[in-house]
Amino acid sequence: MILFLDTNIVIYAVENPLVFGPKANVRLTVARNSSAKFMISDLVRMETLVGPLKSGNASLQQDYAQFFGSSDITVVGITPAVCDRAAHIRATHNFKSMDALQLAAAVEHGAGTFLTADARLSSFAGLTVEVLS
Repeated sequence: MILFLDTNIVIYAVENPLVFGPKANVRLTVARNSSAKFMISDLVRMETLVGPLKSGNASLQQDYAQFFGSSDITVVGITPAVCDRAAHIRATHNFKSMDALQLAAAVEHGAGTFLTADARLSSFAGLTVEVLS
C-alpha cells in the first residue's frame, strides 16, 4: 500500500508536537510495520520547510531532510496531469488550491490512501482519505 502524507502529518511526525506528534508517529509506525510505502509531493517538502527557514532553525531543516531522504519515502512531482486533476478537484469540492494539488498528486501518482489531519478533506471520493484523530 502507498500512503500519501499530507503536509500536516509530516510536520507532526518530524516536529512531534504534544497532541498530534505521537498520534502521527504511531500511525506511521503501524504503516511501516505493514510494509506500507510513503509518498509526498514536492509541495509537502516546500510547505514543511517554510517554518524552519523563517526561524533559521538549521537543526529542524536537517530533521526534515532526513525524513525526506528515508528509503520508504517517495517524492513525486507536480505534473501537468496533477494540475489538471487539481483544477477539477477544486472546481467540484471547493478545496483550497494546495489541498487540491496534494489530493491530485496522490491520485495521479497511485497512492491508495491520503493521510491528513484535515477533516474537511474526508469528503473527497477519489481515493481513501484517512483523517488522523
